[in-house]
Amino acid sequence: MSLVIILMVSIIGMGAFATFATESTGFSEAFPGIKPHLLTLASNFHIPLYRDLLLSLGICSVSKKSCINILSSGPGSAITIVIGGAAESLAARPGTADLTLKRRLGFIKVAIQQGASLVPVFSFGENDIYDQLSNEKGTTIYKMQKTFQRIFGFTLPLFHGRGLLTYNVGLLPFRHPIVSVVGRPIAVNQTDKPTKEYVEQVQAQYIEELVRIWDTYKDTYARERTSELKLVD
Repeated sequence: MSLVIILMVSIIGMGAFATFATESTGFSEAFPGIKPHLLTLASNFHIPLYRDLLLSLGICSVSKKSCINILSSGPGSAITIVIGGAAESLAARPGTADLTLKRRLGFIKVAIQQGASLVPVFSFGENDIYDQLSNEKGTTIYKMQKTFQRIFGFTLPLFHGRGLLTYNVGLLPFRHPIVSVVGRPIAVNQTDKPTKEYVEQVQAQYIEELVRIWDTYKDTYARERTSELKLVD
C-alpha cells in the first residue's frame, strides 16, 4: 500500500523535516515498511549546494510527476506534502492554527488516481517556534508578500525567533516542543478519473480526521493556544 501523508505546518516546517526527513523521531521503528519522501518546491532544486543537501536527505520535488513516480515505485512508498505552503505560512503565529485547506484538492485527486491512502498529520507547536511581523490582509506588507508569491511561487514571511545571546530577536527558533500526531489512514477507491463529488467526499473525510486529531490532543499539546483550529481558505 502506498501513502500520501499530508502535514499541517507553519513558517518553516521543522516537524515535517524532523519526522519525515530524519530518524530523530524513530519513524522507521514506529512505522516499519513505510518509506516517506518529504516533498518541496521544484525551484529549490535550482539552488547550488542547497539542492545537494535536499537530495542527500531524500527530499523530492512536489511536482505531480514526482508524486506519481514515488507512489508507483512499490508497496510502502509514501510522499509527505506540506499542503498549506506559502499561503499558510503567512498566517502562522504563536497560539494559532489557521489552515489553508478548503480549496486544496490536487493531492486528493493524485491519491485517488494512484490508489494511495491519505494520512493526516498535525504538528502541534509548529506555530510557536517563530513569530512574524503583523501582515493582516489589506496591509502593504501582505500585498507585497502575495505579489512575490504570484511571481516566484513562494513567499517570504517576515519572521523572527531568538538569538544566541538574546531571547527576543534572532533567527534561531524559540524553545518549544513540536509533537507530530499521525492520524488514521483514509482509504480511497482507485480510479483514473475521479469525479468532483468523490474528491470532495474524500476531502470531507480528511478534514473530519484532522479535526478529530485537534480535538483529541489540543488540551495536551496546545494548552497555550489563543484560538481554535480554523480552515481559512
